[in-house]
Amino acid sequence: MTLLTLDGITKSYVMNRVLTDVNLTLPEGGRMGVVGVNGCGKSTLLKIIAGEEEYDSGTLTLMRGTTLGFLTQHADIKSDLTVTEEVSRVFEDVQRMEVRLREMEKQIAEGHEELGESYSRLLSRYESAGGYEWPSRVQGVLAGLGFSTERRQQIANLLSGGEKTRLCLARMLLRHPDLLLLDEPTNHLDLEGTEWLEDTLKKYRGSVMVISHDRYFLNSVCDSMAEIRQTRLSQYTGNYDEFEVKRAEDIERRMKEYTLQQAEIERQEAIIRRYRMFNREKSIRAAESRERRLEKIERLEKPVDDKRVQFSFSARRRTGDDVLTVKNLKKSFDGRTLFEGLNLHLRAGDRVAVIGKNGTGKSTLLNIIMHLLPADEGTVVYGSNVDAGYYDQQQSGLHPDKDIMSEVWDDFPTLEPGRVRSTLALFLITGEDVFRNVGTLSGGERGRVALSKLMLRRDNLLVLDEPTNHLDMDSREVLEGALDDYDGTILTVSHDRYFINRIADRVIEIADGHITEYVGNYDAYLEKKQEMKALLEVEYAGGVTKTELNRIQKKERAAKEEIRQRRARFRALEADIESKEKDVSRREAEMADGSVWLEREKGLRKQAELDAAKAELEELYSEWEELAELISREDGQ
Repeated sequence: MTLLTLDGITKSYVMNRVLTDVNLTLPEGGRMGVVGVNGCGKSTLLKIIAGEEEYDSGTLTLMRGTTLGFLTQHADIKSDLTVTEEVSRVFEDVQRMEVRLREMEKQIAEGHEELGESYSRLLSRYESAGGYEWPSRVQGVLAGLGFSTERRQQIANLLSGGEKTRLCLARMLLRHPDLLLLDEPTNHLDLEGTEWLEDTLKKYRGSVMVISHDRYFLNSVCDSMAEIRQTRLSQYTGNYDEFEVKRAEDIERRMKEYTLQQAEIERQEAIIRRYRMFNREKSIRAAESRERRLEKIERLEKPVDDKRVQFSFSARRRTGDDVLTVKNLKKSFDGRTLFEGLNLHLRAGDRVAVIGKNGTGKSTLLNIIMHLLPADEGTVVYGSNVDAGYYDQQQSGLHPDKDIMSEVWDDFPTLEPGRVRSTLALFLITGEDVFRNVGTLSGGERGRVALSKLMLRRDNLLVLDEPTNHLDMDSREVLEGALDDYDGTILTVSHDRYFINRIADRVIEIADGHITEYVGNYDAYLEKKQEMKALLEVEYAGGVTKTELNRIQKKERAAKEEIRQRRARFRALEADIESKEKDVSRREAEMADGSVWLEREKGLRKQAELDAAKAELEELYSEWEELAELISREDGQ
């Protein structure tokens, strides 16, 4: 059955149209993701459904008796209760039943046996309401959302903004409304908390509408998608990946329909002009008849895809094989050790993602590597010809008092002003916007300015701290494409699992002050974690000896090194092929010049050199194809 229906919903703020003729249906149990560029009206849509905003026209139909829960991005909690007490208020009715049951038990024990039937009825209601398990449910939800045992005793109104949002989410999940409306619920969760929420929502016995920039989350949770683009909403079945394919097909189909209609309109208008040129009564009536038919045609709007940033990264020179070596690194703050004995080795072409819970020291590690923070112990050594570029998620390197043009130009004073402007234009910063003060920019705009500077540097080692934060989905995809084509080395900290899946060929997890390495992307990391968990469980049950477990781990390390070497060779082959292709082209150009045969021996020698170069190129092609097939199979596993 259909839980929610929107029909022709329109919403404007003064002269600013936000939503136009929005139609949407959500079935019972449906899980819909809502996406679109920042400011397109996603939050407004959820507020309208929640009844917090009025709409101008259209109809909204919600199944009778439906309960709603609405999580906004900004929570306002002023409670003097502890976190556990505040969340436990969800079960106040159950707690009152529990108090009444204790009173009745005491009265029955004193001889009031007539209360037995009432006691049984209340006990049945108590059990149905989850009376026995509610305390464990409270603790389970708080733990899942990242509240430590100590933090659960903190006064609720003293929490940070992000913690208050998580607390609101905990209350909502425990209330279990029929329809959950969630606005960016993963913003303040680490990877572990996000995975817990995903699992909870997939099992949720209700319907969900969620706004999120987390594409991995949308893939995992949603069975339908709604996109708001230029005030209109389009609905698609399937998760985010399916939505991407269907959206592209939809835009292509609508563009064809628009083009065909425009061609027919132009044909009809040409006929009308010819009829009027005859200037006879019969031809004028025919022209007027066609004009009336033409006026009745429902004109299709031209599909417009929002402008996207367009940029690429390249390195101005190649590094040696060893790019970065970190040995026995240790760092503590206020007596708390973040990590110690930390070792890390990056080779040319590596693409490494660093993950871990909030507060484990991921950003600190990058700051030490970039020599922005001193280490307590250990060394950080760069290889030969390494130029390191750093993307700071806080964009602390930007100057709020400068305009955008000066911010970029001051770092690259030898560039022509037109080159600076054209670079900023790639990041959708054009016209008078280049003279806006950096301090007035949004997080996403500052991120684009920082990326423009990073692109111009052309470093061969990119150290990226949460590079997708504040970027909309389209910009994230362009960033991923730019990094895909990058010929240098990448070290990144990220919570964006979709980004990690596409970019990383190695994942490093920081936990309990130490690191563990996994070959492959995020999905491969999860698979290995599950395998190790299963092995440890079997070992605990007596099924695997320590020796066997060590043998398996050794085998995995050997396989990891083999994969790393294969991928490094693959990247080197691409460079060798490019160089050899240029060499063959140069030799072919020489042979095309007839003068080379004026001396027969010289011509034969040049021909032999060309044949040898072509043979070498064929060998390189053959090896490249073999490795490409192996890597393709590995990525598809």
